[in-house]
Amino acid sequence: MRMLHTSDWHLGRSFHRVGLLDAQAAFLDHLVATVRERDVDAVLVAGDVYDRAVPPLAAVELFDRALHRLAAAGVPTVMISGNHDSARRLGVGAGLIDRAGIHLRTDPAGCATPVVLRDAHGDVALYGLPYLEPALVRDEFKVSRVGHEAVIGAAMERVRDDLAGRPAGTRSVVLAHAFVAGGEPSDSERDITVGGVASVPAGVFDGVDYVALGHLHGAQAVTTRVRYSGSPLAYSFSEADHRKTMWLVDLGPGGEIDAERIDCPVPRRVARIRGRLEELVENPALERHTESWIEATLTDPVRPTDPMARLCARFPHTISLVFDPERAPEDPEASYAQRLKGRDDQQIAEDFVAHVRGGSGPDERERTVLSAAFDDVRVDDMTREVAR
Repeated sequence: MRMLHTSDWHLGRSFHRVGLLDAQAAFLDHLVATVRERDVDAVLVAGDVYDRAVPPLAAVELFDRALHRLAAAGVPTVMISGNHDSARRLGVGAGLIDRAGIHLRTDPAGCATPVVLRDAHGDVALYGLPYLEPALVRDEFKVSRVGHEAVIGAAMERVRDDLAGRPAGTRSVVLAHAFVAGGEPSDSERDITVGGVASVPAGVFDGVDYVALGHLHGAQAVTTRVRYSGSPLAYSFSEADHRKTMWLVDLGPGGEIDAERIDCPVPRRVARIRGRLEELVENPALERHTESWIEATLTDPVRPTDPMARLCARFPHTISLVFDPERAPEDPEASYAQRLKGRDDQQIAEDFVAHVRGGSGPDERERTVLSAAFDDVRVDDMTREVAR
């Protein structure tokens, strides 16, 4: 069975205020063309279809057209909700759409009810695990400890129980939206940390033939059977070096995996350049970036006059300007942003406690309280967004 694995479309997202709907439409054109040209048997979409819980109408229309085209192609599509999606909104009409071969899996309670497809070698059971927010699904999975590993582990136990009751030789595929240990993140994924821990071990998915992951935006193979497709477009400058692709996966009669990367269209390349302003506008080696979206980091000790206009004269698509003056870290004029660079919210809060106490940081109990407070705020924000 030949499957096309994609994820993290983030329909409706912009790139530093530059709209991406045209680029996203071009990607979906490419996806449908690939389905037809490469004789794909099933399309797997591993979450974050939209960029936010209440997407703009233009993004919804783009999604609707894509579904109609996939249904018209007669190729089954299995799709799960991600942490950016509203599972309830995305799942509206799932029962009706299912009849057209578009299988939306957004309800955690249905994670062990697979879409069963058949090829010349027998059944393939495809299980959809939508994004499982631990604090919101702990009762459904009856876990005593709130955490991603606990709830995904409980969901996978249900999957394995269902699979055990199926005919011998049934092959299995799981779609999941999670941060799996060993994956390489970028700056554009929303934080899903719980209790200071976001990742789950790849071993939690043991027992299935292929795991189609979403959430991380870089295409990568955690193991031969556990892969991220990544996002089809760059959504942050941290993705400047990404090769944006989909996985074309051939699932053999005995569960063998053969995977090929299919390149996605690149609307405009993304580049980061760094140096003093005069160096950047005069360096001939940067000519290759003339048509790229640019993030320029200026290292001039003194902020130059009208830097954006001068950069845009050389690089017309400069859309982000960062100042990082050449100063020693201990320099009292070093920016606040520089001092916080690389620190997460928990570390910043702990540093603040140490500062107001004159050097004595929080003890273990206090760190636990801080961690729980950040978790509560994050879950509350997610709950409010989904309820909008």
